[in-house]
Amino acid sequence: MTALKRLDAMLGVLDARHRRRSLLPRRGLDFASNDYLGLTGSPELAQAARQALDRGVPLGSGGSRLLRGNHAEHEALEAEAAIFFGSETALYMGGGFQANQAIFSTLPAAGDLVLHDALIHASAHEGLRLGRAQTLAFAHNDPANAERIIQDWRATNADGQIWIAFESIYSMEGDAAPIRDLSDLAVKYDAILVVDEAHATGVFGPQGRGMAHDLAAEVLTLHTCGKGLGVSGGLICGSKVLIETLVNRARPFIFATAPAPFSASMVRASLRLLQENDARLVATRDRISHAHRQARRIGIPAAALNSQIIPVVLADDAKTMRAASELQDAGFDVRGIRPPTVPRGTSRLRISITGNVSNDDISQLFQTLAEII
Repeated sequence: MTALKRLDAMLGVLDARHRRRSLLPRRGLDFASNDYLGLTGSPELAQAARQALDRGVPLGSGGSRLLRGNHAEHEALEAEAAIFFGSETALYMGGGFQANQAIFSTLPAAGDLVLHDALIHASAHEGLRLGRAQTLAFAHNDPANAERIIQDWRATNADGQIWIAFESIYSMEGDAAPIRDLSDLAVKYDAILVVDEAHATGVFGPQGRGMAHDLAAEVLTLHTCGKGLGVSGGLICGSKVLIETLVNRARPFIFATAPAPFSASMVRASLRLLQENDARLVATRDRISHAHRQARRIGIPAAALNSQIIPVVLADDAKTMRAASELQDAGFDVRGIRPPTVPRGTSRLRISITGNVSNDDISQLFQTLAEII
């Protein structure tokens, strides 16, 4: 068949460029996942799971939220999440990708502008592709460039709403957005901030609430539940009118089977853990500081040391994948990241400091990395 031959040829091209993806088993110590607090296999969540089952919380929802899929666990989670993250209300969805699709395909209207950071996540781009607003990118973490674009756009578009979209911690760079400056910009031009807190939730801010706190601007935040919180799903937090619009208009919400009530109960348990005991958060931040010290010791530039995500840019695709394979053979599960996930010429090792490793493990990783590269 012509289509099958064409697709096979495409896979061959990816092979030749060292860019073909494959599903790999877990190997060695976890320096690859987003389980930043080590909650996914924790005894605390295991106990919460047993208690939820004893309470009769269903393992599946059986339908969309607007049919019979809505459950008291969903509503309890949303109420608790709104309080925890400091928003008027919240909406629980099946995942962060689905949530970003819903936000950007539904809320910005024709005639609006979505001004987004150049490195914003693929899920946001997918939502923007489905939406009706004009989209423009500003240079990564550059509020001055964003303001110039707004001024140029506003000169010929007097009435449209401006939405400014960015990540608080970037998934591949590991750096933080200049949130206060972008908030000031939003206030100045009456824009709405859309902040993806996926990699900040559970790690940064008071009690791991993220970084978009006490901002003067109108803000909509996304907190994914499958990273620092250790479960699954995504929480969209914001004003009631924005959330109610998603409930009524967002196709990724309306036509999707609801997340399992059991998952909602587990996210509730994670949020309680963050509020009741800061031991995991303190340990997480200590591991990050230790990792930064070890990285500096072997010559990794300070610009790469901002968070639990440490990019080691090797540029060449083949070299990156060889280094990742050697680290895996040595017992460290570090993955190579290549285009199109990152810009061409910036292939890298993405080292993730998770809650599943010790400071000694981290020291050994960077010693081995120094020997490899």
